[in-house]
Amino acid sequence: MSGPQKTSATASCSCGSVELEAIGAPITSVVCYCDNCQEGSRQIEALPNAGSARDPDGGTAYVLYRKDRVRCSRGAQLLQSYKITENSATNRLVATCCNSAMFLNFEKGHWLSVYRARFQGDVLPLQMRIQTKSKPENNDVPSDVPSYPAFPLRFMAKLLAARIAMLIHR
Repeated sequence: MSGPQKTSATASCSCGSVELEAIGAPITSVVCYCDNCQEGSRQIEALPNAGSARDPDGGTAYVLYRKDRVRCSRGAQLLQSYKITENSATNRLVATCCNSAMFLNFEKGHWLSVYRARFQGDVLPLQMRIQTKSKPENNDVPSDVPSYPAFPLRFMAKLLAARIAMLIHR
């Protein structure tokens, strides 16, 4: 009997100079509507020639991976960190070659939130929409997947399970 099959995914900036490699299954795939994701995405979108970091409904789509399963395989020197405030524990990394939003790093966490639009090919289907209480006014949240006004237990359980797996399987 063989073990679980290894999976991998590649995320790259719009010009292809920066590439991330993610190994193993993602933790989850979400769209976040929190104020910080909206503001961080607005700041990135204001950079010269940057593309949209948000979906048309104002949410920011991510695929979450354990930090130990993501590496920059090309162009790491082109990544620049942006923070909404100087003391924020959250920073967004942008490929300076084309101002593509690449991933969000919560420094105190064990995961990276890779911008969903950066992936090529098949990506884990969207699983939930979170922090919908903060969605932009006059925007309806699609009903294609479960939506939650805050961080649901389901989301937190996925993060906890990933942390435990990191501790057990180092």
